[in-house]
This record gives sequence, structure tokens and C-alpha cells, in this order.
Amino acid sequence: MAEETKWYVVHTYSGYEKKVADNIEKIIEAKGWSDIITEIKIPTEMVTELKNNKERKVEQKLFPSYVFIKMVLNDDTWYAVKNTRGVTGFVGAGSKPKPLTEEEMLQFGVVNEKKYVDLDFNEGSKVIIVNGPLEGYEAVVESVQKDKGIAKVRVNMFGRKTAAEVEFKNLKTFTN
Repeated sequence: MAEETKWYVVHTYSGYEKKVADNIEKIIEAKGWSDIITEIKIPTEMVTELKNNKERKVEQKLFPSYVFIKMVLNDDTWYAVKNTRGVTGFVGAGSKPKPLTEEEMLQFGVVNEKKYVDLDFNEGSKVIIVNGPLEGYEAVVESVQKDKGIAKVRVNMFGRKTAAEVEFKNLKTFTN
């Protein structure tokens, strides 16, 4: 019986989050561990930055210097992750890392509570964006990513079709 994967947190040098995630991906590929280390996340959010009187959207890390890894913890995986360049160690008391609970993962925004199975729109559907920077715009759904809770849509804006990713909760099926 295979062991269950759990979420662990590793601390990294400042600014090394992406490099650490990439290096762990290489380890997974080299050792064939895709069933042992199943997910790596660096939680981010989009924020508006104001510089020189110009607003722009930038992606900001929610937890700088931390990488979340869903894995089976054993001596081999612990050693491989701990000795990845840029990792300073696992988060947890003492020498044994403590897995995060599902509640903690939801609280930290690393995983989404909702698993979308049944939606009232699909590819090709016309929708209205009901919240966010594109609120009020009509769009056509190009693809649906149920695991991430987002839809890729095309918005007709300024005479051009513009691609955008929108969370399901911000979409409503278009009715005339």
C-alpha cells in the first residue's frame, strides 16, 4: 500500500522560491518520483502597484522564502529536498517536519476548498464577468480548468479580443 502524500513547507533563501521549485521538479523527473512528490506550490496573488502615477498588476508571493510541497516523507525524499540548492530546511519543530493539515492549506490559500464538478458554463459559452477588473464585460469561455477553479476567456475590449483568466466565482452565464 502506497503512503499518503501530505503538504510540507520548506524554507528557502530569499528570492530562491522558483529556483527551488524548478530544482525539485528536476529531481522528480530524474528519480521518477512523480507519485511520491506530487505538487509544488509557491502561493501568489495579483496586486496593483502604483509607480510614477501608473497602475500595473504584479504577481506577489503570499509567503516569501517558502515553498509548499505535497509529498510522501521518507528518508530519501527528506534528504533530496533538504539538500536541494537554496533550501535552508523544512518547517517544523525538531528534526522531523510536521505536515500541514488540510484546514491550514485552505487557510493559507494554497489549495482551494471548492472542487468544481458541475458548472453552468463550458467551452464556447457566453458569460459575463461579475467581479474584478473586467467586471461588466461579456466574454466567451475558451477553456475550463476545474482543478484550479478558473476559466480562460476571450473578452472583446477596445475593438480587440483579449485573453484573460477568471475565477469561476466571477463568471455568470450570459442571458439576453
